[in-house]
Order: sequence, then structure tokens, then C-alpha cells
Amino acid sequence: MTDDSTALRQSALKALSGARSRTTALTECVDDRDLTAQHSPLMSPLVWDLAHISNQEEQWLLRAVAGREAIRPEIDSIYDAFEHPRAIRPTLPLLAPAEARSYATEVRGRVLDVLESTPLQGRPLVEAGFAFGMIAQHEQQHDETMLITHQLRAGPAALTAPAPPPADATGLPDEVLVPAGPFTMGTSTEPWALDNERPAHSRLVPAFRMDTSPVTNGAFLHFIEDGGYRDARWWTDQGWDLVRGHELEAPLFWRREGGQWLRRRFGVVEPVPSDEPVLHVSWYEADAYARWAGRRLPTEAEWEKAARHDPATGISRRYPWGDGEPTAERVNLGQRHLGPASVGSYPAGASPLGVRQLIGDVWEWTSSDFLPYPGFVAFPYREYSEVFFGPDHKVLRGGAFSVDEVACRGTFRNWDLPVRRQIFAGFRTARDA
Repeated sequence: MTDDSTALRQSALKALSGARSRTTALTECVDDRDLTAQHSPLMSPLVWDLAHISNQEEQWLLRAVAGREAIRPEIDSIYDAFEHPRAIRPTLPLLAPAEARSYATEVRGRVLDVLESTPLQGRPLVEAGFAFGMIAQHEQQHDETMLITHQLRAGPAALTAPAPPPADATGLPDEVLVPAGPFTMGTSTEPWALDNERPAHSRLVPAFRMDTSPVTNGAFLHFIEDGGYRDARWWTDQGWDLVRGHELEAPLFWRREGGQWLRRRFGVVEPVPSDEPVLHVSWYEADAYARWAGRRLPTEAEWEKAARHDPATGISRRYPWGDGEPTAERVNLGQRHLGPASVGSYPAGASPLGVRQLIGDVWEWTSSDFLPYPGFVAFPYREYSEVFFGPDHKVLRGGAFSVDEVACRGTFRNWDLPVRRQIFAGFRTARDA
């Protein structure tokens, strides 16, 4: 076994183990009643996610990679995310919590044997440990989904975490100029990059100005107080229909009480802090705020150029700060905290132009539809990305406090319907230079 192979196996083991530790924490902190309940029709019962994670792991790592006989082929259909919408999953014959945990343990034990014995080269699915990285990312993405379910769950807090470190935004400008010119978007070298991040290609981006930090609760409150939710001028037709149809007047989980705006976060009700990035806003709300402010949402290419391009070298970095790992001094990721840090945080994670918090804290809506890059090839299955391409989904970038580093990098692309508010999404604005 070569040193490179050993390092790859260690990286895959670390990623898989980290994801499983988080899954365990998210499912052990509540009782079986909470695990099997549907806390919102927008989300699955937590126990569905728990078994789905292991079913995907079995299908890809035990069957596709190792060619082993199926453990539970009869449940494949039950845990097929495309076959059963979230709203109806509680009606399915789901594995009970104890059975789901036992299944997860059995699958993972066999996967560790496969990881130890499988050559990590010679086949696209295993090259550089891709399949193991894909499954670690898949589990972490469902961990984020389960964290959303925890936010939607009624009752007292089941999760705790320390607050982010205090910020010092002294002297931080409101915006920076991103010069015109080409840059390399996407990747052809990131070993665990998913198909929609590929291939690397050149994009010519005109000069623009971008916020140095995400839009804050305090800034968004000005939009509310100026009648933003009551003025059709700032909204697209679909957005205005959403506002009127659901009587929206503030971000999700906000409420006004006694002249003060409060929010509920993971079972705790507290005053809305003015200096945190606004969270739980749909694309329509982000777009309306930007119009009201005389600005716009950045395009996906603008966002990535601001996050990765180093004007001094012309090189696109892995992260805004460079190619080094996303440490706690640089970024708020991995559910280390249960919310975003104040704007201006993490100066060590700033881009070469001084833009902060591009990775972590909140997913950031862009103006772009989710579309393939030139030369896109679906891999290893169409349903990961290809079936979502088109004008129905908008791109989000950057990751949030809820995202693990294995599923977050400067090229990582997230997407969702523009009506979504339960996700951990905020935004920053831009304008033409």
C-alpha cells in the first residue's frame, strides 16, 4: 500500500467518521417520538434521513464499489428520495429507530472493510477515493437537513453549542471593487468535487462592487420598516404572489412582540441581533431587498470570482484565504456554533480583496439559475445535479454554519427553489462598477 493510498484512506475514514458522529449527535439528542414525527411537511421525519443515509451508503459503497450482495434490497424504494416526496414519507413503512440504527451500524462496519481493501484507482468511481468522499458529503448534507428539521421542531432546545467569537469590524469598508477580467471558475482537479462543479473553465466578468459582509438583520429591518413587504415595486411577480399569499412580513421565525422583533432559533426565543447576517429569507426576499437598496444580487460567477480569484497571481484559490484547511480561526462551519457569527468576523478567512465570510455562516443566494458548466458530464448519476438544471432553481454559494467542510469549498454549488425559507440562507448584494 503506497503512502498516497494510505493518506487517501485516512482522509476518507476521517470524513466518514466525522459525518457519522454528527448524525449520531443529531439523532440521539431526541427521543423516538421526535425521531418518527414529521415536524414540518417540508421535511422528512428524522428517522427517514437516518436510514436513507445508510441505504445510500450501502448502494454505492457496498454494491457499486465492492460488488457485494445487498443487505436490505427491499427498502431501496422506501428510501428513494425521488420516488417519495417528503410530505408523504411518514406514511411509508419506515424502519423504527432501533432498527435504523442497527442497519446503519451494520452497513458502516462492512464499509470500513471495503475502504481498507479497495484500490483507490483504476475506476472513476473510486479514483482518489471519490465514492467514499461522495458518501461522506451526502451524509453531511443530510445532517444539515436534519439540523433544519431541528430548527422547525417545536418544544425546548435539544441542541447546544457555544456562541461564535465576537467580531471586530472596525474600519471594514461597506464594499470592495472586483476588477474586470477573466478567471478560472469551477474545478477539474478537486478530487471529491461533484459533477456540477466541473469542469474548470474561463469566465470573463465585468468589474463590479460587492458587499464585504452579508446583509445584516439590522439592515434588513430597515427594509421592513420602510414598508418593503407592502410595496410591490421591489418584488418580482412570483415574489409578490408569495408575500400576499402567505402574508409575509419578516424572515421566517421572526415575530414582533411588544414593539420588539424576536426570533426563535432551535427552541430558544431571543431578540433579533442587529449585527448578525439575516437568515431564513427566500430568494424573492433577498432580491426584493437588493432592489430596495438600489443594488442587486451577485451572479454566481461574480460570487465565485470574489471568493477565489487572486488578482496578484491570477490563480483561483480553493478557498478565499488560500488552499489551507478551513480552521476555526478562518470560518464558521461544521455546526461548531448554532448560528452565524456577527458580520466582520473571521478576518483570517478574508479573500485577497478583503471580502469576509464568503465561506460559512450563511448560504448566499445569487441571481443565477442552476445551470451546467460548459462540458458538463453527469457523474455518477443524473439525479445528483442534471435533473435540477433550469430556471426553477437558484444557486446558493458559500455554505453556512450548518455545513461541514467536506461539503464546502470555493467551487461548491448549492441550489434550491426560490421560495425556500427554512434553509440557512442569507445573502449579500452587489452593483455594477
